[in-house]
Amino acid sequence: MKMFTYSAFADEISPELSIQISELKKYRINHIEARGINGKNISDYTASEAVEIKKILDDNGFKLSALGSPIGKIKITDDFCPELEKFKNTLELANVFETQYIRMFSFFMDTDKTAEYADIVFERWQKYVDAAKGCNIILLHENEKGIYGDSAANCLNLLKTLNCSYVKATFDPANFVQCKQNTIEAFDMLEDYIEYMHIKDAVWETGEVVPAGFGGGNIKEIITMLKIKNWNGFLSLEPHLGDFVGFADLEDGAEIKKTMSGPKQFETAFNAIDKLIKE
Repeated sequence: MKMFTYSAFADEISPELSIQISELKKYRINHIEARGINGKNISDYTASEAVEIKKILDDNGFKLSALGSPIGKIKITDDFCPELEKFKNTLELANVFETQYIRMFSFFMDTDKTAEYADIVFERWQKYVDAAKGCNIILLHENEKGIYGDSAANCLNLLKTLNCSYVKATFDPANFVQCKQNTIEAFDMLEDYIEYMHIKDAVWETGEVVPAGFGGGNIKEIITMLKIKNWNGFLSLEPHLGDFVGFADLEDGAEIKKTMSGPKQFETAFNAIDKLIKE
């Protein structure tokens, strides 16, 4: 029985949807976690524009596994009103694209002030929850360095506080490594909430992103634990092995990488995780 379904942040192959599709077909991948399509962030599309994109996807037998939105990737001190409006538009887009998942974050802040800002984080997320009520959409909180949910403990605190059936976790091993969080410990803490997996690894000492199995993310062990649990979900490849359109907007203060990402980098990332799964 097939347990895992591959998806991909295909904008790391190319900004152009046509190239994203043609390259993913080589690996028999027919799902995309949509972040950048034709050089534009998915959350910036209108519903009418999304209808046009959806037709292209349908014509090629593709679906979106999730909207890889940047919702929640603002500073905790930024005005929240525009962000909430963007989220409401993203909910509408999820309906057009017929995808169940929206990837989200819990706001950039000084990491030594997470306790100070926790109540504001919960209040803002409750507004997301309220806006999504009845939409049949699952809000996926991704652990990310520099946000409230950069540690497993804070991720768990957010999920337990919200106590909402349609708020779950996207688990990103590389991001935990970059925050010096042991990924096995994080998995044990969050396993009841893990709905979706991002596949990238990172070197413990430097934080450099590397293919799955080449860093300190314990990805092989986590895949084994998922198999034991009979977990049936998406493994979304996010290589981060080079530069691509939109990379500078992904992280607070990120510098552009010099090596362009593309088909070859994606091939490297795919082969690494596929090997771990088949072992």
